[in-house]
Amino acid sequence: MRVYIDNAVEAVFDFDHEAVANDVCKAVLNEEKCPFGCEINITITDDNEIRQINKQTRDIDKATDVLSFPGLFFESPAVFDVGEMDMSDIVDPESGLVVLGDIVLSFDKIKEQAAEYGHSIKREYAFLITHSMLHLCGYDHMTEDEASVMEERQRLILDGLKITRGDNNEQ
Repeated sequence: MRVYIDNAVEAVFDFDHEAVANDVCKAVLNEEKCPFGCEINITITDDNEIRQINKQTRDIDKATDVLSFPGLFFESPAVFDVGEMDMSDIVDPESGLVVLGDIVLSFDKIKEQAAEYGHSIKREYAFLITHSMLHLCGYDHMTEDEASVMEERQRLILDGLKITRGDNNEQ
């Protein structure tokens, strides 16, 4: 697994944000039993940029906390069947890894939501990456049942990493 992080706004964290991103991505892929090595691209930006991306890609003219852009689409969540797909279409020729997808985070929203929910910036950052990684693995939350499954997966992964809601001391 390889995680590329583009800190486009030079966001400053009081923890090793690259290590946390790697730990979260690895935990999700392990928990979901992903059978291949993956490449994940994470961009940290601000509300203005994520708003523009949201407008361009989803026709929603507002800032959001995270956007997920899967490189692959699976019939069911965490059923990593690439079927008849041409591997040259999904593998980065330089790394030899499957390009699972891209994650775009708003640092403004990370700070705002951490304060709103009364937990650390680290917890909000890890939560948003977990949430987005599950989208890259085929999960969604369009129905109550889907949302319930996704929320349970998020809780399980973050609890396993010991990054919990009560985590408000660690920034």
